[in-house]
Amino acid sequence: MVHEILYRPSFSLLKISLAKGEVITAEAGAMVSMSSGIAIETKMKGGVWGALKKSVLGGESFFVNNFRANEAGEIAFAPTMPGDMAFIELKGQTVYAQSGAFIASSPEITVDTKWGGAKTFISKEGLFLLKISGTGKLFVSSYGAIHEVILAAGQKYTVDTGHMVCFDETVHYEVKRVGGLKSTLFSGEGLVCELTGPGRIMLQTRSEDAFLSWLIPQLPHKSS
Repeated sequence: MVHEILYRPSFSLLKISLAKGEVITAEAGAMVSMSSGIAIETKMKGGVWGALKKSVLGGESFFVNNFRANEAGEIAFAPTMPGDMAFIELKGQTVYAQSGAFIASSPEITVDTKWGGAKTFISKEGLFLLKISGTGKLFVSSYGAIHEVILAAGQKYTVDTGHMVCFDETVHYEVKRVGGLKSTLFSGEGLVCELTGPGRIMLQTRSEDAFLSWLIPQLPHKSS
C-alpha cells in the first residue's frame, strides 16, 4: 500500500495505490474515485453496538466501507470540509481524535469512542473522542491546515477545543474554562483543552464551530 496526499493544505486528496489483495477501510462517503478492479463492501464496523456508539456518540458514520483490490489499482479519498490530511503510522499505539477526523485506515486498526469528561457537556465539540488503536496506517483530516506540536514530558499546552485534530495516548487531556466565568462567556474562546506531554498533538488552523458562528447570522431569515 503506497499513499500520496495531493493539493494540500486547502483541498487535500488522498491517493492510495493498492496491490492485488490489499484492503483499505474508509469512512462512508469519503471515496472520490477508484480503479475498476477495486471492490467495495459496506458494513457496520464493530457490529451494531460498536457502529451505533461511533455514530451517535462519536459523530462518525454508522457504516464504513472496505475497499479490496481484486487487481492492482488506486483509490482516492477526500474529507467533507476544505482542509488538510495527515498520515500516522501506528505500531501497537493509540491516538485520540476529534469527531469527524477519521478518513481511512488499514483494516487492522480499530476505531472506538472515549468519554471526554464531564466538562465537555458544555463544550461545543461534543462529549466523546474517537479512540483509534492498533498497528497499521491511519489517515486523519482537518478543517484548514494541520499544525503539529511535540510536547516534552510535563510540558503544558492550551488549545481551543474547536481546533483539536488528534493527540497521542501519552498526552493527558483536560477540558477547562478560559480564565474566570467572565472570560469564558465573553472572550470568544469558551472552553479549551489543556494538554500535558509527552507526545504529539495535531491542530487545525480553522474551527468549524467558529465558521458557523460567523455564517449563520449572515443567512437570510424569513420575515414574519
